[in-house]
Amino acid sequence: MSKVLIVYGSSTGNTQSIAEKIGELIRTAGHEADVKDAANVSPENLMEGYDAALLGCSAWGEDELEMQDDFLPLYESFDRIGLSGRKIAAFASGDQSYPHFCGAVDAIESRAKDLGAVVIADGLKIEGDATAAPDAVESFARAVIENL
Repeated sequence: MSKVLIVYGSSTGNTQSIAEKIGELIRTAGHEADVKDAANVSPENLMEGYDAALLGCSAWGEDELEMQDDFLPLYESFDRIGLSGRKIAAFASGDQSYPHFCGAVDAIESRAKDLGAVVIADGLKIEGDATAAPDAVESFARAVIENL
């Protein structure tokens, strides 16, 4: 059994619903999953005691990527959360009308890899909440579970 940390930043509740659904699917598969709002966590050794982290953030932006307000400080402190050698995957809810649709996924994966993390599943990018793309959410969770 693996212990998975799921941290999300959500302004409208869409990314939160995805995080909660992923957590439910991971627990159903027999693993432990802690779902936390980025607004309520501290970056210092955040990964301690966890085998993997799933990081979710809504994002938008016309000219450049803008991350959700609560997640941005965590993202900027990735070097302090203990990602080196850890398994991670990223997810996001976005709006396809913006040029940076779910751009947080790519930014999270890139930054985490630079810090020595191992990406264990292709990033999940959907428009809307978990009910908008249930097959995609389940497929993402399955890929994570297979690589824990």
